[in-house]
Amino acid sequence: QVQLVESGGGLVQAGNSLRLSCAASGPTYSQHYIGWFRRAPGKGREFVAAVAYSGDRAGYGESVKGRFTISRDYGANTVYLQMNDLKPEDTAVYYCAADLSRHVILTTRAQYWGQGTQVTVSS
Repeated sequence: QVQLVESGGGLVQAGNSLRLSCAASGPTYSQHYIGWFRRAPGKGREFVAAVAYSGDRAGYGESVKGRFTISRDYGANTVYLQMNDLKPEDTAVYYCAADLSRHVILTTRAQYWGQGTQVTVSS
């Protein structure tokens, strides 16, 4: 089992940066792919980024490519989402997720989820 706790959300102005953290625990954490998703008001959950259990491969949603970076710190058992050049349309609740499958982690069917952290970008 994997437990996930997000932090780092807040209110920022457009063009600024924010870094989200996903603290993970559990005996099999290191074997899981970790992903970030977001849910904007009135919309469904959207894939943002994912990183392999090895930490050497990552993938991004089209709307964040070139602006967001996902990274994995095994020593701290934490996955980060560095968000640069934020836009009002990035406003959402951000969730991290974990799954053993590199395919499932790209979808909302991931096995484990955190509670989410709110990010609000003002124009």
